[in-house]
Amino acid sequence: MKYYLTEGQLNEPAGISAIDDLSTHLGIALPESHIEFLKVHDGGEGFIGDNYIIFWKAEEVVDFNRGYEVETYAPGVILFASSGGGEGYGFDTLDAAMPVVRIPFIGMDRQYAISVASDLPDLFTRLADQND
Repeated sequence: MKYYLTEGQLNEPAGISAIDDLSTHLGIALPESHIEFLKVHDGGEGFIGDNYIIFWKAEEVVDFNRGYEVETYAPGVILFASSGGGEGYGFDTLDAAMPVVRIPFIGMDRQYAISVASDLPDLFTRLADQND
C-alpha cells in the first residue's frame, strides 16, 4: 500500500533492526500493517485530509509510550502517533484484531479509547474521508 499525506512529509524507511528492536522492547508482535508502514516510512507528519497526524519513528515509540505512562493509564494500548494536539493514536493489543484507537493524552484512560480504524491503511482512508 502507498501511504499519502495531503500535506506534509513521511520519512524514509526504518531500518530492520529498529523495527525488530521495537517489537522486542514492547514485548508484543506489532500489527503487520504497522511493520509494513515502518518498512516504507519511519514516521513523518502532516495532514491526511483535514486531520493532522504525527507518526512516531520506530525508535521513539517506546519512549513516548513510557513518557505518557500509557501502560499505567491505558493498559493494552500501544501509541504510535499523535494528533499534534491532545490525542494519540495506538493499537488496542487486548483485542486480537489490534484495531487503531484514538485516546486523549489528558485524562488518559482505557475507557476513553475509541476504535477509529481496523488497521493503518484503514486509518489513512478514514482520516482522508473525514470532513471535520
